[in-house]
Amino acid sequence: MINFSEDNLLETHRRGRIEVICGSMFSGKTEELIRRLKRANFAHQRVEIYKPAIDSRYSEEEVVSHDSNSISSTPVDSSASILLFTSEVDVVGIDEAQFFDEGLVNVCNELANRGIRVIIAGLDMDFKGIPFGPMPALCAIADEVTKVHAICVKCGQLAYLSHRTVKSDKRVLLGEKMEYEPLCRNCYQRAIQEEEQEK
Repeated sequence: MINFSEDNLLETHRRGRIEVICGSMFSGKTEELIRRLKRANFAHQRVEIYKPAIDSRYSEEEVVSHDSNSISSTPVDSSASILLFTSEVDVVGIDEAQFFDEGLVNVCNELANRGIRVIIAGLDMDFKGIPFGPMPALCAIADEVTKVHAICVKCGQLAYLSHRTVKSDKRVLLGEKMEYEPLCRNCYQRAIQEEEQEK
């Protein structure tokens, strides 16, 4: 006779839910998304992964973390496209959710209501500290929200957001360590004050 732990029973019966992984850049959001999706794959669950077509920094057809871990994905131009590909799946992963349209909220709700586990990763705030795209609404409807943190490159405290280090007011500016740095709240305020003084 096999005895299942309570955690195991919760995992095997936990269908139709929304999980959000959020935080700043370099906090391990995509790493955690890939970990959960690979675990579902290992359990022989049918998994599909989607990302916005505009995000081609590392690969056009893979979700890739800053640590170079990767998993195959389908790039899509709109959230509605996700519904076209998800008829025979158990788990749906969505990376860089902040770049999707607001319709992603309804898409995720519909998938969860169909009994699909939806795992979403994305930036909760832009470089100015403003809630980003559909992420606030996704956090509100989620069954579970995991906030992960990078480490502030100035003082070593937990990072608050991704500070842009290049001059650009565009809200969407794809970049990496040359364009962004994780900062805690105090170091971010100090950096903004210094930038204002330089103007």
